[in-house]
Amino acid sequence: MSGSISTRAGHTLAKILGINLEPSHYQVSEPDGVHTYVDPDPTAGDWLREITPTGEQVTQYIYGLFPFLHWIQYYNVQWLIGDLVAGITVGAVVVPQGMAYAELAELPPEYGLYSSFMGVLIYWFFATSKDITIGPVAVMSTLMGTIILRVQAKHPDLEGPVIASALAIILGGIVTTLGFLRLGFIVDFIPLPAITAFMTGSAINVCVGQVKTVLGQKAHFSTRGATYKVIINTLKYLPSTRMDAAMGLTALAMLYAIRAACNYGRRKYPHRAKTFFFLSTLRTAFVVLFYTMISAAVNIHRRSHPAFKVLGNVPRGFKHAGVPKIDSDIISAFANEIPAAVIVLLIEHIAISKSFGRVNNYTINPSQEFIAIGISNLLGPFLGGFPATGSFSRTAIKAKCGVRTPFAGVITAVVVLLAIYALPALFWYIPKSSLSAVIIHAVGDLVTPPSTAYQFWLVSPIDCLIFLSGVIIIIFTSIEIGIYCTICISLAVLLFRLTKAKGHFMGQVELESIVGDDLTNNAYYEHISGTRMAYLPISRTDGTNPHVKIQHPAPGIFVYRLSEGFNYPNANHYTDYLVDHIFKNTRKTDVSLDANIGDRPWNDPTPGGQKPEDEDTRNARPTLKAIILDCASVNNVDVSCVQTLIDVRNQLDRYAAPERVEWHFAHLNNRWTKRALAAAGFGIPTPELSRNGEWKAIFSVAEIDGDASVVKNTALADDVEIGLQKEPASTLAIKRDSDDKSTTDDGDINVVNDRPPRVTRRSRAIVEAVNRPFFHVDLTSALQAATSHS
Repeated sequence: MSGSISTRAGHTLAKILGINLEPSHYQVSEPDGVHTYVDPDPTAGDWLREITPTGEQVTQYIYGLFPFLHWIQYYNVQWLIGDLVAGITVGAVVVPQGMAYAELAELPPEYGLYSSFMGVLIYWFFATSKDITIGPVAVMSTLMGTIILRVQAKHPDLEGPVIASALAIILGGIVTTLGFLRLGFIVDFIPLPAITAFMTGSAINVCVGQVKTVLGQKAHFSTRGATYKVIINTLKYLPSTRMDAAMGLTALAMLYAIRAACNYGRRKYPHRAKTFFFLSTLRTAFVVLFYTMISAAVNIHRRSHPAFKVLGNVPRGFKHAGVPKIDSDIISAFANEIPAAVIVLLIEHIAISKSFGRVNNYTINPSQEFIAIGISNLLGPFLGGFPATGSFSRTAIKAKCGVRTPFAGVITAVVVLLAIYALPALFWYIPKSSLSAVIIHAVGDLVTPPSTAYQFWLVSPIDCLIFLSGVIIIIFTSIEIGIYCTICISLAVLLFRLTKAKGHFMGQVELESIVGDDLTNNAYYEHISGTRMAYLPISRTDGTNPHVKIQHPAPGIFVYRLSEGFNYPNANHYTDYLVDHIFKNTRKTDVSLDANIGDRPWNDPTPGGQKPEDEDTRNARPTLKAIILDCASVNNVDVSCVQTLIDVRNQLDRYAAPERVEWHFAHLNNRWTKRALAAAGFGIPTPELSRNGEWKAIFSVAEIDGDASVVKNTALADDVEIGLQKEPASTLAIKRDSDDKSTTDDGDINVVNDRPPRVTRRSRAIVEAVNRPFFHVDLTSALQAATSHS
């Protein structure tokens, strides 16, 4: 009763507002003996039901928030061994790297250990990647240090750890929210060239900024400025190099020498490849320990005046644990840095996790990875952590160690925890120049080699230019500006390609499949199948053989393929090309309609809209009959593009007057698109055509596959069914007379090929909706319908 009242109220309101609720469907009589189908329009209720999650989906969503529940019940000893090896190995690497990256972030070294511990400990609960290691990374740490220096320049009272912890919580909250909303797809808007440019430019920036510390230069110049300025200043102040260079340069040389030797050993002695791999993996821990021993031997009796810069005091345990300080003043101090920080936090992690997922045959969930990163950064500051994300070098080590599950992160956390409580006394002697050498060595692998850039050029020159421009921008400005510029350039290229999407006019080619060794010499070959019709671009832009003859479908009928969707940015570009091509290849149906020059528009001064030419040339062109749009690439349409189609339809109707142009649509794969076009008057014949008694609606029919329930619903006779042809799909033409009957005078169904219907046990059904006869399943049926009416 309430539904009836609301319906009446809705109709009354529509009448007051002048809204016509009458359906615009074309009505057709159902042919006897064939199961027909009327396509109902989707409604707002249908849309709400589609987007409203069911109880099962809600349960799956909650269950999906904790991926470890999917595999923890199957955990076994073999997995544990693999995780132990990987976890301990990564732990030995993350301890020195974490302290080094804390130096990059302008924070005391212990904060790098805190971030390393919390990242690996929390991540495994929410991870969909077994390889990723969460913790401090060079690029994020460099950005963190830059942000701290900028904020402190304006707010000297704010300490670095306070700024870092507040930023980590804000970033964690933003990323976690994106993950809960399942917005992980947004990273897909950042293309590979932009990510590669960011990684390469940032790696160069970090490496250049560490050279001053490696050399121990006494001169005071900033390493946070543009990369090119840092290079100039480093070279300018080379004479100020101190003893630190001996500890830094030799450490860097040793790191590369050990890696080269291990790589050579793996190639020379393949049966010992595993041994050489672990030796190469542990080179960072070995070099740091070795130079720490040298430093201890040199500085053990001169702690007040060491011979070179050392790491200094590292407190034992979690001395800075507590509730982070965060308020509106602190947030406003770095608010303009948040977008760049979020991008850096996400793109490196997602790029690495996707890459290793493809290599190791599993798929990550970006939205779930957002949650993992976000919660790690939300909880990390309570123990003193600063923003952390996925590390490329440690992830590569973890994957090569044969990690089996994300539980390896717990093993790494235990190793870091032992370091925090057992090794602080040893950390005092670590040379800062040696740690900088570790940073340079770690991020050096992030620099894209020239071979990859050349591959970009071969695949897409414009993407190669985006990559190169991104690297150059980072070198001459900053990492943040480089990120923004590369993303904006990539999106601009995407929008340009979308806006300038060019349709293709299609022609027909008759094909057959054959098997043969030498067709050029008329050698024996075997037919695989009969002939079939294919549609190729008349412009020959698809790379097919230019010697193959492409035939125009029919005089005055144009098949137009929309190549890259159909929406408001490219609607005018599509239709402008369509109209221009039609005007060049057809003539006006009745030139006498605008014979008087005063009746013609100012921009159409010549008869028929054509350039002055002789009458024979003009009459050789056909008049416009029909347009077939191939919408295989169209999933959705909007109001703007539908209005554009309406305007073009009106324009071409004036051009073809007194005739009306037929509009046929093939490969419409979305019900909402059909509804939108039908609301604009497409999909059905014009009233003039409908009143013509000779007009025929043509539909494709297919077998029902012997479904008894469907056959019963068609109300067919038990043994008498309509069989049109032996093929699985055929074409049925329904002749309409003045009484809208679908049968001929003698009661038989009128078939296009004039074959009389025969009795068979095979049941047939119409594939398309009979209420929209100008929407077709393929180009062949659309062309058949268009040519039969012309």
